[in-house]
Amino acid sequence: MSLTMYSTTWCGYCHRLKSQLDREGIAYQVVDIEKNEDAAFLVMQVNGGNQTVPTLVYADGSAHTNPSLAQVKAKIAELN
Repeated sequence: MSLTMYSTTWCGYCHRLKSQLDREGIAYQVVDIEKNEDAAFLVMQVNGGNQTVPTLVYADGSAHTNPSLAQVKAKIAELN
């Protein structure tokens, strides 16, 4: 399962979701959009021009912006 979280170091929602994913044992990769211009552009494309984080991108290319843990788990279950 490929799950990428686009984030920033200062984002409280990102820290909360990371903690929840860690607690559930869900593997993910983190990309800091402030250090990666391409990642910032991708996040803006997904979010109507806004750099809204956390933005999660799944193996199928679909994305969630600031999802709940339940939404992430449901998407993972759908893809498996």
